Amino acid sequence: MLLFLSLLLFAAEALGGYVVRQETTCTVHASGNFTDDSPAIIDAFELCGQGGRIQFLNETYWIEKVMNTTGLNDVVIDLQGTLLWSAENITYWLENSLPLGFQNQSSAWFLGGTNIVFDGHGYGTFNGNGQIWYDFTKGVSNLAGRPHALTIWDTHHSLFTGIRFVQSQMWTMTLASSSYVDMVDIFVSSTSNDSEPARNTDGADTLDSHHITFRGWEIHNGDDSIAMKRNSSDILIEDSVFYIGLGVAIGSTGQYPGQYEAIERVLMRNCSFIGTRYVGYIKTWTGVEQGFPPNGGGGGTGVVRDIAWTNSTFSNITMQVAFITQCTTFSGAVGECDTSTMQINNITWSGLDGSLLGSNIADFQCSGAAPCQDLRILDGDFTFTTNTTGTYSCHAVASTEGFAC
Repeated sequence: MLLFLSLLLFAAEALGGYVVRQETTCTVHASGNFTDDSPAIIDAFELCGQGGRIQFLNETYWIEKVMNTTGLNDVVIDLQGTLLWSAENITYWLENSLPLGFQNQSSAWFLGGTNIVFDGHGYGTFNGNGQIWYDFTKGVSNLAGRPHALTIWDTHHSLFTGIRFVQSQMWTMTLASSSYVDMVDIFVSSTSNDSEPARNTDGADTLDSHHITFRGWEIHNGDDSIAMKRNSSDILIEDSVFYIGLGVAIGSTGQYPGQYEAIERVLMRNCSFIGTRYVGYIKTWTGVEQGFPPNGGGGGTGVVRDIAWTNSTFSNITMQVAFITQCTTFSGAVGECDTSTMQINNITWSGLDGSLLGSNIADFQCSGAAPCQDLRILDGDFTFTTNTTGTYSCHAVASTEGFAC
């Protein structure tokens, strides 16, 4: 009998990873030979995803297929090794990545449920093999089928902590249709090693999600550090540092004609921005539909309100501290910049100290159809490499505090 079990174990190991279950704990063992471990990972979630524990050892797990492990409940996920995604068969991912139903975006892994604790201990790693994707896309934006590293889907009252994400395939993660999720002590590094830019490498995005906390993040990337998209509210971002990317973004929003969207009650505080393009910015599509998502659209409406970037430092900002554009439109199209009916109001940048490479502190390109209301820039200490006085550029701004257009 023991010989028979040993032969079974040997066969499973030779074919790929395998799972050892002990009561409610499932330990995933990697193949160790670059054979697909995703079937074993899915098995572990099926066996122990309801009131159990899934353990990844200090091993490298090779992943060649999409994974959908949603509907979890009261589960602990213990990641002590590295999840390494294959990018050798790009055609597979382009044809099989899991759709989000938004902007033609898709994902390599949908994970979700209630009362999840996902602990990476500060070293558990997602490695997306992203350089292959950065070279393959050659700077093309939003390539259909290019997968996000992780989608946290329909997840509530959960904690993700101590996880490292390196060279993500596209957006690192999306929190979709989720609430009361804490994302704590997360590291993201998605930068290109050659001349091809690492576009669409957002650190994190929220979509139809509420009461989300980002705390203790470090992000190195080439796109939005963190972005709040359609119907996101009650978001807190704090005690984090952002390098190189675009800064903390609201939007884009208003991309789908006739749809109402709201992004509200977002607070960023006690963060550092190093070499980013902005500290905080807002982007909406014009009110005229031109082209189709993901790289075209427009004509949506709604509100962006009660947003604040506060009590933070920055160095070598490459564009502006504060930026608003309601002129996003299909690539190559021009005009229609006064057509958006997306109402932007009660937006604050306060207690921000640091240096800019230029002299323009803020650039607000609001829409004449719905001028921006109550924009504030308060208690900032700005220095400029140009040795000039800071300037403010405004269009269709109805009311300001702390600065003059």
